[in-house]
Amino acid sequence: MLLAAGGGRRLGGRPKALLEHRGRPLVEHALRALRNGGCGPVHVVLGAAAETVQARADLSGCTVTVNPQWPEGMGSSLRAGLGALAGTGADAALVLLVDQPGIGAQAVARVRSAYRSRVSLAAASYDGERGHPVLFGADRWTDVATGAVGDQGARTYLRTHRDAITLVECSDVAEAYDIDTAEDLTHLE
Repeated sequence: MLLAAGGGRRLGGRPKALLEHRGRPLVEHALRALRNGGCGPVHVVLGAAAETVQARADLSGCTVTVNPQWPEGMGSSLRAGLGALAGTGADAALVLLVDQPGIGAQAVARVRSAYRSRVSLAAASYDGERGHPVLFGADRWTDVATGAVGDQGARTYLRTHRDAITLVECSDVAEAYDIDTAEDLTHLE
């Protein structure tokens, strides 16, 4: 699942999904990382400028969920995405953020390979620090969604369940920077 609803408040209101990277919208790069990392079906949660994102980006083969509460923060998008997955028969959700273009298919595949059961909980780590992507077994979704508020997403849930997380070192194949500010745009090509 790709969370791509942010409005880019610190970027002057430029929706992150539409930022250009290597000539294409950032959302396409993240979707490619999920697909090439072995994930499918791929679900994407949009919010800010959702219609424009759908018009400009190639989202073919994805299930799109539009989160009308996106201004509330990442937590509302995580809830919307997990809600859309409920009842699909999926055993887990691997969650990637659109604003981390340094995370590609290799990191996705590593975290995906940590899946063991519907109670799995795994996350990429970068030099021992927990990061994205994160994998939530389906039996955890209700509790994750309940705690997903504001811009914290699943942070509180992950902190509370720290001992259950399988950390998957990815610093040799990915960079976990975010595109949050104008200075961060230097990471885009």
